[in-house]
Amino acid sequence: MKKTVAIIGGGTAGMFLAAFLDSSIFEVTIYEKKPSMGRKFLVAGDGGFNLTHGEEMDAFKNRYTPHSFLDRALNHFGNDELRTFLSELNIPTFVGTSGRVFPEKGIKPIEVLKKIENHLIQKKVKFEFGKTFVGWGKENELIFKEGQELKSDYVVFALGGASWKVTGSDGTWLELFQNKQIPTLPFKSANCAFEIDWSEDYIKKHGGTPLKNISITAQNKSQKGEAVITSFGLEGNAIYALSPIIQEELAKKGKAIVTLDFKPSLSLESLISKLNDCQSNTSTCLKKEIKLVPAIIELLKIKLSKAQFLDVQSLAKCIKNYPFELVGAGSIDEAISTDGGIDLNAVNDHFEVKNLKNHFCIGEMLNWNAPTGGYLIQACSSMGVYLANHLNGRTVK
Repeated sequence: MKKTVAIIGGGTAGMFLAAFLDSSIFEVTIYEKKPSMGRKFLVAGDGGFNLTHGEEMDAFKNRYTPHSFLDRALNHFGNDELRTFLSELNIPTFVGTSGRVFPEKGIKPIEVLKKIENHLIQKKVKFEFGKTFVGWGKENELIFKEGQELKSDYVVFALGGASWKVTGSDGTWLELFQNKQIPTLPFKSANCAFEIDWSEDYIKKHGGTPLKNISITAQNKSQKGEAVITSFGLEGNAIYALSPIIQEELAKKGKAIVTLDFKPSLSLESLISKLNDCQSNTSTCLKKEIKLVPAIIELLKIKLSKAQFLDVQSLAKCIKNYPFELVGAGSIDEAISTDGGIDLNAVNDHFEVKNLKNHFCIGEMLNWNAPTGGYLIQACSSMGVYLANHLNGRTVK
């Protein structure tokens, strides 16, 4: 007789778990509170669908916080394995110039989702929509808001974090796990905008300006990429990747300092040389020779006295090391992902809850962090596959 597996949550982690569970051993049902699967999966596809990243695995694994937590899952099912699986579903992918992996041009996120769903249907995975988990009964049976109670041989929670509530990922489950004496941490925004107290005049002129090919440093960690000046502060991949460090400093001090290098492609010495070679006035030189946008040039004028702005050494140092004080983080619901959730010490190496036998937690509901660029989807899929093969009885290290 087949064992039953109840997957609570129909996002990336839950879908990949179901896709790799052995249908000759298990009867698998996904319970999803929304009317359809993968809603956050689809939202992640807005503006470019990063399925994973193409960099080599040692560097790939270091993108995550904490570094070692996901190593086993990523070694077991990494970016190459994900692309192979997608190819087998007739979803060809390519590596873009940024290293990010996308579906071939013309393939929309909904098509990717439908092909994964069709694969699950072929494996005879069952779907129960409109099912909201609200806790456990006296004998650890699952209780749903709609009145259903359920006993299953294995229970896997893939309930997501607390961002993008419209997708169903609202984090309301946290209190249920706290009441069950499962260690948790409060949610915090990750991959989010950070607040800067801009002047009204500055943001009126420069709000919405992208800062391209920059580098941002928080403490000793630097990240190259882009950021956008908004009325709230700064957002974009260059600052998203520093979220854990910034959030930690905000929690301790109520503010955080980051520095921007507006020309990471030039060393300080090279920048000084280019500025010395300029024949035009300083502002024109910065615009035409150094290729700085007006929003950056004005920041330099705000920060420096007139004498400092006209002094090549002072100006170059400011371009390479411009400090910003961050005074807050964007709201959880507007964040791309969240920190917090189930404490990593609450689960074992196979994501089983230590004080609740045959209950597992995977995906974003665990307290880990990843930058944007395909790392989130990859980690959720890797956890799902790793756990599936563990339950299948295969050796996973």
